[in-house]
Order: sequence, then structure tokens, then C-alpha cells
Amino acid sequence: MLQTMKVKNIILGMLSFSLIALSSCEKTFDQLEKDSNRAVQVPASLVLPTIEYSVLNDNGRPFSAEMRWNQFYCSNYNYYANNEYTLGQMPNQYTTLKNVIKMEEEAKRAGLADLNGYSALGKFFRAYFFDQMSKRVGDLPMTEALKGIENIAPKYDSQKAIYIQILKWLDDANTDLASLIVKGETISGDFYFSGDLKKWQKVVNAYRLRVLVTLSKKDTDAEIGVKTKFAEMISNPSKYPMLGSNGESLQFVWNTFNKYPSNPDNFGFDATRQNMASTYVGFLSKINDPRVMITCEPAGSDLKAGKLPSDYTAFRGADSGQGLDDMSKNAGISNGFGYALGIYSFQNRSRYYRNYTGENTFIVGYPEMCFNVAEGMARGWATGSAEDWYKKGIKASHAFYGIVEGANTMTYSKTGSKDAADFANYTVNFNFDDYYAQPSVQLDANTAIEKIVSQKYAAFFMNSGMEAYFNWRRTGFPAFSAGVGSGNSNRIALRWIYPTTERTSNAANYTTAITSQYAGKDDVMDIMWLNK
Repeated sequence: MLQTMKVKNIILGMLSFSLIALSSCEKTFDQLEKDSNRAVQVPASLVLPTIEYSVLNDNGRPFSAEMRWNQFYCSNYNYYANNEYTLGQMPNQYTTLKNVIKMEEEAKRAGLADLNGYSALGKFFRAYFFDQMSKRVGDLPMTEALKGIENIAPKYDSQKAIYIQILKWLDDANTDLASLIVKGETISGDFYFSGDLKKWQKVVNAYRLRVLVTLSKKDTDAEIGVKTKFAEMISNPSKYPMLGSNGESLQFVWNTFNKYPSNPDNFGFDATRQNMASTYVGFLSKINDPRVMITCEPAGSDLKAGKLPSDYTAFRGADSGQGLDDMSKNAGISNGFGYALGIYSFQNRSRYYRNYTGENTFIVGYPEMCFNVAEGMARGWATGSAEDWYKKGIKASHAFYGIVEGANTMTYSKTGSKDAADFANYTVNFNFDDYYAQPSVQLDANTAIEKIVSQKYAAFFMNSGMEAYFNWRRTGFPAFSAGVGSGNSNRIALRWIYPTTERTSNAANYTTAITSQYAGKDDVMDIMWLNK
């Protein structure tokens, strides 16, 4: 009897095991693939910060290679970097765009309405990242992109179609945000504006103005409607509210955890290996602009020769196209005891190496918006005073650096170190009316675009990604330096190349795209539709 019961228990155990095994075999691959220890769903508020950080981090941080390509500063030490326009492959933002889709999905999963703050910002982020990618290469997969395994070889959309869609996304985002603002809605997880959708709406419209100015060479294309759209935005501020101050800008605020790229920790690494560029320094010093004294050090050789740090001619940058051997030699010349090395200006020791927080970094800034309005008006796209907006842009940039009417206290390092004992102060008096009265500054019809874009360039210093370069590529202002140090047969590259993954995983569509745009080449000197 006991023996029989044991046999029955064994049989029952085997049957139970078989049932369990059979039930596990019935699970789909997707079910088996899931790791119970890893989250597969997160709130939209946790996805948003990763997207917001990519807006800053993926398109050009301060004192990065992008800022050398903007010709704000130079590397004089080949072991770490050079000044060649080796733009390389387009930064691939499709992964971030997948996060945008995920954020929207999670917002809906949490029970939010179809129209919500995350969906409205999703349109802005789509516009932002497609703009950043397309202006680097040209045509891109858009309509058929981001479908996952449903379409692993998406066709390319033309750059024109992409920009028409970008403008639509931005217009729709403005409309959606206006509706949400009326309802008093906010979002969580937003480290830029703490969920204030009113501030986001102004940024969206400032960015739309940027895109319209980016399309200046296409302002006669009726399908795009650059002039009409620009005029509508300027004439209807209640529908299209704009940024009204530097404080309303989309900007990244650095702290002791997210340290400004130039800080006390890396002084020994790059302080003497990075000197300023003549494109930036030369423009400001020639127009007696005190911004150069805030961002740069006076050149040690000029101080040794008897010039005062308050003399604008004591500030000089290196030609970005200069050979690196010559630049390195000139940057390292000894000027003797009590003087900084070299014949060039370096980044200001007090401003960029005294602490970890540095200066805020504009992503979409108020000064830029003012200059974009001024440029559109100067081009005749809307009625209004281009000069007034031009002045607003200059004053906003000056205010960012703390420049005031009257006496301004400047600081420089006598020896080029970051030691407080080496810092010395001097005073520079500034009067905006006198500054503006200079023929090289005052706006006039014949040189309006050159002056507006050049002042915009100065306001872009160490911010807004590569907008300084993109504006130069579009207008030729200010004049960029090119030479043996630029690489690429002494030329400044005009575009990036497509990612390798497109050539290997989407070869047929990639080939069709470069054939239609660039006669079958994927070359850095090809001119894209945007700039023709």
C-alpha cells in the first residue's frame, strides 16, 4: 500500500512538471524575452529629461570641437585636438527621436488625453532634431522612419519636404501649447522651465523664426512660404508670443555636478593648449566691444610691449587656418617673468577657470531671436524696424556678459595662471550710443545683413551648438579663415557625411538619396539644397 502511494506521488509530480513545462513552452518569444528585473515602462516625466539633455549635449557644448569649427577658439596642441574640419558622420539623433515616441506613449499609457504637454513638446523635439540632422547632410528618412521592424529600410524625404514638415510641427506645437496653457496644464520632469508651458511656447516660436531665417535662400518658394510665415508671426504676437529677455531663453544652467566644460579641474589640461581664434577676437576688438575683454585674456606679448589690458589692440586670436606647428610655437613663446605665454589671447582665466558653474549656455537664446527678427525685416519679409531689433540683440548680448553703461570692471591674469594672486582688475568705460555711432556697428541698408549676422555670431560665443557655422555657411558672414590647418585641401567642409549604418543597412535608399542630391557622392564639399 505504501509502495503504491509513493508511485502515485511520483506520477503526480511528473504530471505537474510536464504541465508547467508545457505552459512555459506556450509563451511567446516576446514574453520569454522580458527581464523581470528590468523596467519596460517608465513615466513620461522620466523620459523627458534624457531628451532635454540631448538637446544640449548632442549638438555642440562649450569649448568643444563644434566651437572650434565655429572659429571661436583653436587648439594649438595636436596630441589632443586640431582645427581641421573633420566633421565626419552626421550625429545620429534617431535614438533620441525614439525616446520622444516613447515619452508620448508613456504619457498616453498613464491616462493623459491625446493632446497633452508631452505630445506638444514632442512636436518641438521632432522639429529640433530633424533640423539638426538635415542641415548637416541634406535628405533624410522621415516619413517612413522610426517604424521599428515594420520598416527597416525607410525611403528618404527631400530636404525641402523635411523643412516643410519642421515648420508644421512647430506651428502645431504652438497651437497645442496655447490650448494647454488655457487649461492651466503643466508637465513634470522638465529641468529647463519646471513644466511652465508658457515659457516653452515662446521658445517654440523663437525656434520657428530660426528655421525661417535658415531658409533665407528659399524665400521665393511659395510652397514653403518663408515671407508669409515670418510676417504672420511678427504681426500676431498674441498668437505667436516671443521671448522677451535673456532669462526666458532655453538655456542650460551648469552646477557643481554638471560642471561647465572649462573649469578648475581641467586648467592644467587645456588652458595653454587652447587659444582664441582671430575670427571672433578680431571682430570684437575692431569694433571696440568690451565682450572681448570678458571672454578673453590680453595677449602676453602685447602687454610686454607696453600695451595696457584696456587696449582693444592687446587682444588677438590665431588664424584658424594656420598650420598647427606655427600656432603651437606662437602660443608658447616666453614673454619673460610676470607675463603670460604667447602672442595670442587665451580664454579668460577668471570667467572660465575660477569656478565650476561657468556661464549659462543658450540653446535657443533671446539675443539670437532679436537678430533673426532684424534679419527678416532687413530682407523685407515683414514691416518693422530692423535697426530696433538689431540694437535689442546687441544690448541683450552685452547684458548677458554684465556690461553696463559707465564703468565696467574687467579681470585678467598677469601671468596666465588661475591663481587669485595673479588676477588684476582694470576699468573700461562704455557708452552704447558712442559704441553704436561707429560706422562698423551702425546699421545701414548696404551692409545690413553682414552686420546683423556678424553681431549674431558674436552673441553665439560658446552657445547654440553650431549656429555660428551654419549662419556663416548660409551668408558668408563673418569671413571664416581657411588654410593648411583646416585640412580638407585647405578648405572648410560644407557638410557632414551620412552615418555608416545608412550605407550598410539602407544601401538602396542611401544610394538613391546621394544620387539625387550629389551626383552619387557623399562628399563634405557638396552643397545641399538648403544652401543653393
